Amino acid sequence: MHNTHTGNTHTAKRWLTGLLMSGCLLASQVGAAPSGKDMTIWFDLGGPVGESYVTVVQNGAKQAAEDLGVDLRLVYSDWQPQKMIENFKQAVAAKPTGIVVMGHPGDSAYQPLIADAITKGIKVTSVDTELSGTMANELSNGFGYVGDNNATRGINLAKEALRRSGLKKGDRAMVWGIKDIAQRSDSTRGLIKTLEEAGMKVDFIQISQEVDKDPSLGAPVVTSYLATHPDVKMVLVDHGALTAQMGNFLRNTAVKPGELFVAGFSLSPATADGIQSGYVQLVADCQPYLMGYLSVVQLVLSERYGFAGLDINTGAGFVTKDNIALIAPLAAKGLR
Repeated sequence: MHNTHTGNTHTAKRWLTGLLMSGCLLASQVGAAPSGKDMTIWFDLGGPVGESYVTVVQNGAKQAAEDLGVDLRLVYSDWQPQKMIENFKQAVAAKPTGIVVMGHPGDSAYQPLIADAITKGIKVTSVDTELSGTMANELSNGFGYVGDNNATRGINLAKEALRRSGLKKGDRAMVWGIKDIAQRSDSTRGLIKTLEEAGMKVDFIQISQEVDKDPSLGAPVVTSYLATHPDVKMVLVDHGALTAQMGNFLRNTAVKPGELFVAGFSLSPATADGIQSGYVQLVADCQPYLMGYLSVVQLVLSERYGFAGLDINTGAGFVTKDNIALIAPLAAKGLR
């Protein structure tokens, strides 16, 4: 697997793992309560119930809650920023120990609400999309980030797709993403900018709110686009659940495996099948299980021991046909 981690990220994870293991051992030896005992954490998983990406984040959060003895409350927002804000206000009203948010609404929407929650004694941290302004102000109060840098992940995926596909200046590519949601859109912008700088003809399609909520509704979008752009050679998808659907979409349009170079984000059993069947060539995996797990750990450590926020980059690298045999069983278990 192509490795994009920094040494600092590895060091942080080794330190965190060691701390957790030593804490668990100590608790078992002396009969101490788990670190998260009597703590309640609300976790906004961002998307709809049952979506592939959401499920992996959820699995990580549940495992951390079980390991640390936390009472975990899960909420869902159908990828709608306004619903995330509403869910956050409801969580604050419940006065939990901590709240995990996905940063899609952006700093301007979240920062005053998070500052108010912190003044009320509630720990807050974020996953998936950075809230860099909020973290700059609230790092010492335990506000951190677990995930990948959105702009960097878009640039890196586009560069790797260009390198592996062998496409050249003037070739047509389609980017299916989101341009209108604060920092969440940085990855889509990174994809487009990188392709355009390479001289590609780039067609952008905005993921609608309906498709964002229910990716199966994206089939007509793919069918219509391919019918009117038969010369397209690459499709980049800035959405984990839509990446998972690409194999089905292309089968339904009679596209043969490998006829298009398809790349996207995040793993799931369906995405693994897409890679194995030749419909998806490249996936950037930001390891959402770790987002769920380590964000819960972050809040427990901050509440119990007063630690400042941790900035953890979970962007592990790329999954292709060359390493999918190793990863697919883990995806089937909801770990990758």
